[in-house]
Amino acid sequence: MSVVDTAAVASHDFSVNASETAEQSHATYQELRQRCPVAHTNDMTGFWALTRHADITAAAPNHLQFTTTVQNVIPKVAFTGRRPPLHLDPPEQTPYRSALNPLLSADRVHQLSAPISAIVAEEWQALANAGQGDICSDFSARFPVRVFGQWMNLQGDLLSQLMQAGPAFIRAVQAFDNHAMKDTSLVLYDMARTLIAERKTQPQDPATDPVSALLAARQTLNGLLTPLPDDMIIGTVRQVLVVGIVAPMVMIGSIAIHLAQHPNLLEQLYEEPHRIDAAIEEFLRLYSPYRGFARTPRADVCLHGRHIAAGEPIALTYASANRDETVFHDPDSFVWDRPNLGEHMAFGLGPHYCVGAHLARLELKLALQVMVTSTRRIDISGPVLYCPYPEIGPYQVPVTLTRR
Repeated sequence: MSVVDTAAVASHDFSVNASETAEQSHATYQELRQRCPVAHTNDMTGFWALTRHADITAAAPNHLQFTTTVQNVIPKVAFTGRRPPLHLDPPEQTPYRSALNPLLSADRVHQLSAPISAIVAEEWQALANAGQGDICSDFSARFPVRVFGQWMNLQGDLLSQLMQAGPAFIRAVQAFDNHAMKDTSLVLYDMARTLIAERKTQPQDPATDPVSALLAARQTLNGLLTPLPDDMIIGTVRQVLVVGIVAPMVMIGSIAIHLAQHPNLLEQLYEEPHRIDAAIEEFLRLYSPYRGFARTPRADVCLHGRHIAAGEPIALTYASANRDETVFHDPDSFVWDRPNLGEHMAFGLGPHYCVGAHLARLELKLALQVMVTSTRRIDISGPVLYCPYPEIGPYQVPVTLTRR
């Protein structure tokens, strides 16, 4: 992504470059925040990007003006069906969130901490024993799939299929391979249908099983409580099967790079493990794994002198907001104990705030714990490859590990 002369090309303020590094992206966002905070690109069929914290804070909760029902990510990758809750706004979204929220609450996630800890430790041990490998493909792309399998009570063939189909879909998205995206998405839909059919014939406790909770959920239709439509439950399960896989992979890749570049921080976390929670929050701010989710204005909008017509896609660039120098002092640095760290938007804001935030924080905490307790040094041992839109961060981080 590179800034261009808006005087010469008024409708094209920056270009999207699939091979750019995260550092290059953040440099561009810094430039745009100061000079062109509401920026437009003609790439990816054209979209606007909000880059300032204040503008995104105002837009993200306002689903009445900025809807997610048209497009929820850039580039638009939904080829089949609607996938609640991301594809719906309140109140249509509410019964789906109400079914999933209790299963991803802090208390429920805490109940799963022991099996999740075992999964993370097992996957890390395989990489640590080898002493080298790709921290993304060999660790952070693997354990979140198993964690979701644990949370969704997947077993046998379905878990094996997810271990293959989830990463395959992600690779297709990263490569902008529309054909492969459609094929792998259809596989995930088939998995969702199979899982729903199993839960219909062999129901589980809705208090501990996401699919059973969705089947038990009710919506108000014409004044009557009715079950959620089968196709929408399928779309929800399909969404859930992959939505929590990408972000942990990218985040842990970014954290590994940071620890390789700052070995003193790795040692400090080893000596002061009680600071790991605080470190995770600062890493989330510094390396937010999404450039931003998309919104579409229902009516024309004028912001900072830029006219955005109804129906034009807008990226709420959370990664830029979390490094806004008017909100966060020394925004490009890792800083302990920021007084306003709670203002970061790594998990979004408003009705589409990440429902899995508690689970994500636990995964990152457990991953960082095993990294710092078993590893004296992390060295980058090969080329790092970076994600295209909508993620920001690495998907390939070759490392050599020096064990304690």
